[in-house]
Amino acid sequence: MKRSINRAAVIGSGVMGSGIAAHLANIGIPVVMLDIVPRELTEHEKRKGLTTKDRAVRNRLAEQSKKALLKQKPSPVTTRKNLELIETGNMEDDLERLHQADWIIEVVTEDLAVKKKVMAIVEEHRKEGAIVSSNTSGISIEAMAEGRSKEFQRHFLGTHFFNPPRYLKLLEIIPTSHTDSDIVQFIAEFGENVLGKGVVEAKDTPNFIANRIGTYGLLVTVREMLDSNYSVGEVDSVTGPMIGRPKSATFRTLDVVGLDTFIHVAGNVHEQVVGKEKEIFDVPSFMKEMLEKGWLGAKNGQGFYHKKKENGGSSIYELDPKTLQYQERKKLKTAATEMAKQQKGTGNKLKALVGATGDRAGDLVWSVLKPVLIYSADLLGEIADDIVSIDQAMKWGFGWELGPFELWDAIGVSATVERMEQEGDTVPSWVHDMLSDGYESFYQKEDGSQYYLHRGGYQRQEDNPRHIDLKNLKSTQGALRKNSGASLIDLGDGIACLEFHSQNNAIGLDIIQMVNSALEEVDQNYDGLVIGNQGKNFCVGANLAMMLLEAQDDNFYELELVIRKFQEMTMNIKYSTKPIVAAPFNMALGGGAEVALPAAAIQASLETYMGLVEVGVGLIPGGGGTKELYLKELRNLPNGVDIDLMKIANDVFEKVATAKVSESAAEARENGFLNTNDRISANPDHLLFDAKKRALALAEAGYRAPAPEKVPVVGNAGYALMLLGAKTLQNSGYATAHDVKIAEKLAHVLSGGRIREGSLIDEQVMLDLEREAFLSLIGEPLTQTRMQHMLVKGKPLRN
Repeated sequence: MKRSINRAAVIGSGVMGSGIAAHLANIGIPVVMLDIVPRELTEHEKRKGLTTKDRAVRNRLAEQSKKALLKQKPSPVTTRKNLELIETGNMEDDLERLHQADWIIEVVTEDLAVKKKVMAIVEEHRKEGAIVSSNTSGISIEAMAEGRSKEFQRHFLGTHFFNPPRYLKLLEIIPTSHTDSDIVQFIAEFGENVLGKGVVEAKDTPNFIANRIGTYGLLVTVREMLDSNYSVGEVDSVTGPMIGRPKSATFRTLDVVGLDTFIHVAGNVHEQVVGKEKEIFDVPSFMKEMLEKGWLGAKNGQGFYHKKKENGGSSIYELDPKTLQYQERKKLKTAATEMAKQQKGTGNKLKALVGATGDRAGDLVWSVLKPVLIYSADLLGEIADDIVSIDQAMKWGFGWELGPFELWDAIGVSATVERMEQEGDTVPSWVHDMLSDGYESFYQKEDGSQYYLHRGGYQRQEDNPRHIDLKNLKSTQGALRKNSGASLIDLGDGIACLEFHSQNNAIGLDIIQMVNSALEEVDQNYDGLVIGNQGKNFCVGANLAMMLLEAQDDNFYELELVIRKFQEMTMNIKYSTKPIVAAPFNMALGGGAEVALPAAAIQASLETYMGLVEVGVGLIPGGGGTKELYLKELRNLPNGVDIDLMKIANDVFEKVATAKVSESAAEARENGFLNTNDRISANPDHLLFDAKKRALALAEAGYRAPAPEKVPVVGNAGYALMLLGAKTLQNSGYATAHDVKIAEKLAHVLSGGRIREGSLIDEQVMLDLEREAFLSLIGEPLTQTRMQHMLVKGKPLRN
């Protein structure tokens, strides 16, 4: 039987339930979200004369949760249109709607009795073959299935999403002893390929994998802070990016999660384990006192940190756990932290810290990492069958750069085991056996393949064909062509990939030269090209520092040459004889958007934040971005619709003049950066694979380069209208005189110059107008001040 999820149901509309419903809608799956019927009226409902029999009252909880999705930051939905896919109802009037669902997800309160009652109701109303899962973070999945029919039990399992479901990658699936293996496989494949998740299979134990180890690690860190007299800020200053953890480190993470949620998760384990482990999961008393005071963290503005307004600004203070008073934030700065900062790569930073015995920062890092490594090794076999699942769960669920066993390899297994035992710690026997058998690490790479230690020997980690690893490809086969800014890599099947790898992937002459070189190579020897990379962001634009220096030195001839070369590059992408597919992800801003817009197709990651943002530094797009966005909006018009040039020009003008950036790929489509032929990848790990497939499909369909275009423009009338809008904003106090000057240049470009409305001009004319406007603005002192401010402060300046 070939399965598919065409409709889903979510039972429970709290933050987690509504978040899961939102993510299903983001993927395009219609979902019904049900909650209990309220027993009392609100004051608002009483004033409206409603009763508990009215549907507006009976559906209130689910409907309020749906509306709340629009207010949450960051947004759980990729576009507000997705809310149309979420229907609401209640658990009394709408149970028959469960029969329509292919997947029913329970997300009610963490109480076994309540969950079992819900499962009985679900069994009565589900259709045969429908998958049912629980999103519990710690209650036994096996116990939930007790008393249900065999057919129900075969289709039942745990699916633990991490909050917020749109953004956090981890999905733990927890089968019971009765779950059919094909159901487990289907949900795992659906989770990865459709929902875009990193899926691991966990055992039915308290808190499963990530929360078990993550909560343990956080509590170990809290106790080390208390025992060794570190401050909250000192701990966070060394337990974040310096050791491969998120910027939120330890206590900011707890503030984001919410102290109430954390204590509940810790309690799940505390109730079900014994001995020393039980002691660790007993939350320190000062945290319980914080909970009583309601100091929960970000959700109510006060937790381990407290932001106070003072002297016309605001300052952030840290909590003193001994006095429960707030004090100035401290950072830990020692010889070890300074040494770590000079190292490249997380592994080397960790070695510098862990090896610095007697150093206050080094001792802290060792004291919080050591127990986590031992604990993770102790739990192998209990929470998961292999070390890969544990490592991936921690990376995907908690944002660790290295999982515990990868981290152990990075700092050296043999030496650290010896140190642990010298300090009186007991290392699991299987780790000893590993070292005795001559295995020095948990992982090993050979001939481009990854191996991991499993059952006494190295086992090859199965390659996922959808995961293209550019770093691995370069190490095994080298690059076709490369320079300091980019490399051309053979992806196989006649498709090449152009990878940007300059600092911050900023576009300079090196990347421009490499793009043109890559196009020559592809034209001669390949069927298509993907422009993509696996850095932090696709591309955040041109090299701002270089341009500012040239402008300050009055090297306008050099600047004009660079901008002309940039424009030639984007036109070469557009008119390439072979299909070019751009694969943007995360930030694709300014020049990054200008590289993507002229491509034959765009394959964007679900999380793509795209926009022409040059106005933020006092400029307008100079590489053809304004022209391409305008043309893309023209081409997006449905057949038979009258073209309203003025409306399109105004729309593009507004987006560029306000530096509008999409908050998702779906919103980038709404903003005109993607059209109906462009695609979106839910799983970022599949992005290059999907882009390669798209390039192959275009080539196999007989791709031909587009014919040169004539651009219809709005001329003088449009110019006047756009400028009027900018002047109106200035008169209302929303725009400065320099903003208006920038807007005037942008309007001049979009209108095609001072010509008649409806005139057709060559693309090159519009490019020349862009280049002239860009060079004129970069010579302005106020623009250079904006550029300097962005480079120093990382945010735009209004002047």
